[in-house]
Amino acid sequence: MRKIRMGMVGGGKGAFIGGIHRIAAQLDNQIELVCGAFSSDPDNAVASGKALYLDESRCYRSYQEMFEQEARLGEDKRMDMVAIVTPNHLHFPVAKMAFEHGFHVMSDKPATVDLAQTFALKKIIEQTGLLYGLTHTYTGYPMVKEAKARIMQGQLGNIKKVVVEYPQGWLAHKSDEGSKQAAWRLDPKKSGISCCMGDIGVHAANLAEYVTGLTITEICADLSSNVAGRLLDDDGTVLLRFNSGAQGTLQASQISIGEENGLKLRVYGEKASFEWSQLESNSVWIKYADKPSQLIRAGVGEMDPVTQANMRTPAGHPEGYLEAFANIYTQFSYQIRSRIFSSTSDPIINEINKAAMHDVPGIESAIRGMAFIENVVAASQSELKWHKFLLEPQSITIPASHSKAAK
Repeated sequence: MRKIRMGMVGGGKGAFIGGIHRIAAQLDNQIELVCGAFSSDPDNAVASGKALYLDESRCYRSYQEMFEQEARLGEDKRMDMVAIVTPNHLHFPVAKMAFEHGFHVMSDKPATVDLAQTFALKKIIEQTGLLYGLTHTYTGYPMVKEAKARIMQGQLGNIKKVVVEYPQGWLAHKSDEGSKQAAWRLDPKKSGISCCMGDIGVHAANLAEYVTGLTITEICADLSSNVAGRLLDDDGTVLLRFNSGAQGTLQASQISIGEENGLKLRVYGEKASFEWSQLESNSVWIKYADKPSQLIRAGVGEMDPVTQANMRTPAGHPEGYLEAFANIYTQFSYQIRSRIFSSTSDPIINEINKAAMHDVPGIESAIRGMAFIENVVAASQSELKWHKFLLEPQSITIPASHSKAAK
């Protein structure tokens, strides 16, 4: 019996998301960080590891060095999994090398820089039989899971409309581009073909499909760049059609001044509707046509077992972004534990956890997410109104006239 041992690629000094991943991974005391290659700059990589009080011999100068050295260690010491928290263009080569050296992978989203790479990654996963997780963080919120469970129970009836929005305002001006986090997201060589839709729009699409159990089948998209010189989108609206016949809208923006991370989902059915907002994450509203609305609060009353398995505190103690992130890591660690220890000798994986630990975004979510990004960008560049949602790579270029300001 022991903790799951984790390495990390990226997330060194000056990075934002690396610290979030480390807190989340270690929150439930199931995972420990044992090594890392924290930067593409070798000196910064080592210094970042030392700042985290890691053994200097396991503060690696590159991810290649880390995988090669860790694979040579005995099973009693080497890492079990790696967290990938680099810019998008490195997700695939790092994951590929991790699998080739026998390590499970948890990756920040999107899984790769294009859909062709995501399909290649799926083949590698199938060949190695190793585990893969993707941090679509918002699926980790307990009340998101509760909303999903109640929809699956039929409490809304047939779903008619889905509205999801994710507004931010942190890239509204040219002067906002100076941070490390902004620079790579706006660089097509590192981010891929999209900034806004690739960064937050894909989260909104994933949340809509996860909660409703529906899949997007057609889209109509309008993306734009609103600052002179930007090649990638910073704002967009997408009309959606789902496999059930339901319709929807998705709005994502990084130039909506004053907005923080206002992710919100509304699902309208024949019997009732649900509303969840990240800014009030412990609550779900269920609304009716013929009786008062009902506020469902985390920890109050009977909850679905999967919801319960992802809550830590009594009612009135908010669980937020870090806890949602931690739920994905913790449930993924249970998947790894089930590979290492038999269920009869591991008391941590009880019956509830057996159900919850499979509720982790994986390679299929990765494929749909990357397909969403490519389909939306392609649809926005077309004069046609509706486009089939295709699970195949799209041929896309980034024209210099993509920016509204350049027109």
